[in-house]
Amino acid sequence: MTSPSMVQRLGAEFLGTFWLVFGGCGSAIFAALFLVPNVVAGQSVQAGIGFLGVALAFGLTVVTMAYAVGHVSGAHFNPAVTIGVAVAKRFEWKDVPAYVVTQVAGGLLAGLALWAIARDKPGFSVTGGMAANGYGENSPGGYGLVAVFCAEALLTAFFLYVILGATDSRAPSGFAPLAIGLALTLIHLISIPISNTSVNPARSTGVAFFNGAGAPGQLWVFWLAPIIGAAIAGATFHLVTGVDRRDRDISGEIDADDVTVAEGVDPNAAR
Repeated sequence: MTSPSMVQRLGAEFLGTFWLVFGGCGSAIFAALFLVPNVVAGQSVQAGIGFLGVALAFGLTVVTMAYAVGHVSGAHFNPAVTIGVAVAKRFEWKDVPAYVVTQVAGGLLAGLALWAIARDKPGFSVTGGMAANGYGENSPGGYGLVAVFCAEALLTAFFLYVILGATDSRAPSGFAPLAIGLALTLIHLISIPISNTSVNPARSTGVAFFNGAGAPGQLWVFWLAPIIGAAIAGATFHLVTGVDRRDRDISGEIDADDVTVAEGVDPNAAR
């Protein structure tokens, strides 16, 4: 087995985080509420995907990109996940800053793309309409700071427990992306009304500054709470489960066959 280069790993994290923010937040911005006129009834009909669809969208972004590039970077796509697996000794601390910066950059570029698309619709106000996270007046259900902080920390901790367990060598092979994606779907089903669901500082940062309406000022919660939750899970997973794999690395590996060309094959040929 040969490990991919840092450039390849960061490229995978950038793509994955971009897709998570663009696909997840995009579903909330463009498709959660979509009214179409009903000529017979004389009123509009909701044809959008609603909370359930948004939750599925976030889960699907993780499933698809984890299968696509998880073998390259470990498919973190989330600064809290990167820090959590580092606390669990499943990832090297020296690589954490590069991963986090790349994830935030991917999220911000996705936020920019969403902003550029959304603002083109006549009558659409991007202020307050970019699927940002928040508490108080910025919480979909009006939940306060304490409730949002507790929910974000708790849900991120369980997200990390699922990630650490699903990527264990004794877990069913090949199903980790499904388990992780379904966990993220469940998390959204629980907490969209509470905080619009973050559990991911890069996701929150990616749209906060384009959203405005107080979201940038509340962003600290969606960094601090997920990181605390992830750190707790990373530190306690082996104590809670009895499964100690702190010597294992989930940063991603590539088979040598994936980066070499078979004998007799032109390496410069189009593929």
